[in-house]
Amino acid sequence: MAEYRVDPTVQPRGSARVEEWSSASGVSWGAIFAGAAGAAALSLVLLLLGTGLGLSTVSPWANKGASATTIGVASVVWLSIVQLAASGMGGYLAGRLRTKWAGLHTDEVYFRDTAHGFLAWAVATLLTAALLTSAVGSIVGTGAQVGATAAGGAATAAASATAAGAAESSTGDSSSSSNSSSGPVGYFVDSLFRREPSAAGAAPTDSSAGNAPASEVARIFVNSFRAGTLSPEDTKYVGQLVAQRTGLSQQDAEKRVTDTYSKAQATLNDAKTKAQEAADAARKASAYASLWLVVSMLIGAFVASFAATYGGRRRDL
Repeated sequence: MAEYRVDPTVQPRGSARVEEWSSASGVSWGAIFAGAAGAAALSLVLLLLGTGLGLSTVSPWANKGASATTIGVASVVWLSIVQLAASGMGGYLAGRLRTKWAGLHTDEVYFRDTAHGFLAWAVATLLTAALLTSAVGSIVGTGAQVGATAAGGAATAAASATAAGAAESSTGDSSSSSNSSSGPVGYFVDSLFRREPSAAGAAPTDSSAGNAPASEVARIFVNSFRAGTLSPEDTKYVGQLVAQRTGLSQQDAEKRVTDTYSKAQATLNDAKTKAQEAADAARKASAYASLWLVVSMLIGAFVASFAATYGGRRRDL
């Protein structure tokens, strides 16, 4: 038989039964935990379903599958649906299963039902967060971490890339010209020493010495990239090396050095800009995901509270 609780203000004073009812708790924890368990289970099922549907729309092939924007919008909509369904069911169960209160004012019953729905939503949220800690951390934390590390790493991307090229150049076999400039800056260094068919003069006959100038030029370029500009002294010296290897005049060799250095610097700056843009995009995606997650959770709290009042009214019929 259902237990009835009576407000002592509407009962005669001094009654033992009234004192027992007045000391009883106004919170039905059993109903709250039942609603929270149902909400957490449904939320987990819907999240797994959404993950499966999302992965089915992704394709590694170009121009196939859903775009990143579509997936982002669909994720936000699905999170809202999950909160609406799970919180609504949890709040309704908490309100429908709670102990019936008799003799209470309508406003008090409404407040208690609302509180039961909110508490069911809160417990369900904690349970879901405990079960999906890694998933929530991946959504919220990874984007921020990527944004922070990529923003810092982009500033040194050019120096690191060219340093790798210089290191590979300096450790290459002196008898193999193909290993002299195998790093990211190698293409530009090799282009410096390309001999023009119509160039006057003769190239060095000792091919075993061909690797040393390329390694030295790579190190000069690395230092210049860090400094931000190629000094006139370095331009003149590298021009002399190019003139000796290609048969170009000193003026033409220095012009080739300047043009090649500008191309290499522009390429590295473009890579740095792309890295910064990717970091900023990751930061924005993480921020938007966090904000929409908060909005959907607030919607869930409201729906759970409202559903609990509806379930309570159905219980009291």
